[in-house]
Amino acid sequence: MIIKVENIEKLTLFAKAMGHPTRMDILDFLLKQENCYFGDIHDVFPNAKATISQHLKELKKVGLIQGEIEGPKVKYCIDKENWELARLLFGEFFSKNANKICCD
Repeated sequence: MIIKVENIEKLTLFAKAMGHPTRMDILDFLLKQENCYFGDIHDVFPNAKATISQHLKELKKVGLIQGEIEGPKVKYCIDKENWELARLLFGEFFSKNANKICCD
């Protein structure tokens, strides 16, 4: 099965955004919460606020998370629709049979 070009592009964006250990940790943390504020995330991770903010920006840019301003705070959560899309695209890609690859 060949994956559509637009899906490959989306999969690549998801993979790039997830390609940093701190971003993976942030996603794992958010998956265990209904939602949380920036301060909660910063309290869990020992990085500078600017670093955490940049990681959240990258995850939000590709749609894996949502950020909503509530007064002086920003609340973050997993974007369920895009999370499901990423899960399906990665599953489709990794479901290919590696035994058919020509290199031994």
